[in-house]
Amino acid sequence: MAYADQQLSGNRITAFIVVAVIHVILGYALVTGLAYDAVRHIVKTVTTVDIKKEEPKKEPPPPPPKQKEAPPPPVAPPVRINVQTAPPQITTVVTPPPPMPVLIPQPPAPPPPPPPPAGVTKDAAPRGNPADWATTNDYPSRALREERQGTTGFRVTVGPDGRVTDCEVTSSSGSPDLDEATCANVRRRARFTPAMENGQPTTGHYSNRIRWVIPKD
Repeated sequence: MAYADQQLSGNRITAFIVVAVIHVILGYALVTGLAYDAVRHIVKTVTTVDIKKEEPKKEPPPPPPKQKEAPPPPVAPPVRINVQTAPPQITTVVTPPPPMPVLIPQPPAPPPPPPPPAGVTKDAAPRGNPADWATTNDYPSRALREERQGTTGFRVTVGPDGRVTDCEVTSSSGSPDLDEATCANVRRRARFTPAMENGQPTTGHYSNRIRWVIPKD
């Protein structure tokens, strides 16, 4: 409490002095004829010296606005250059043709036989072996059982086509069945080269014999 009283007494003394100073100044102002503004200025000066007004806290300045990022500079698209490439050279290899075969001249064909002179007649001729016209397989069964054998002579007529058109027995074997078998087989199997007359095929004749023999086992 003593400290508080001492502080209060000091303040009062100070206030008293200030008031006295003010009165002195006012009196001086009135004497000297200072304007009211001077007095106001003095009062304001004295007051501001003793009593300080609490200044408001300064707010921090706002942050600077963000600068917009500048867009990247435009990049020109790459220019496509069409380079004309030369086509590949195609080398054509020409294969020489194979050598032509050497043709060996063939000897001249022999001249055809001269045609028979006019008026000359050529008789029919057999083709093949006449022995095949009648075989033991053609032996008549009855004559075979009776063991009959013999030789039959025959004469055939041959047409322009070389086939037998007629057959007659010129000499009998003594057995009618053997003679009949002779002409039957000759008609069926015999083939001829036809007779020729004046270079043209014509009807001809042919004569022969067939011997009938019983085969031995």
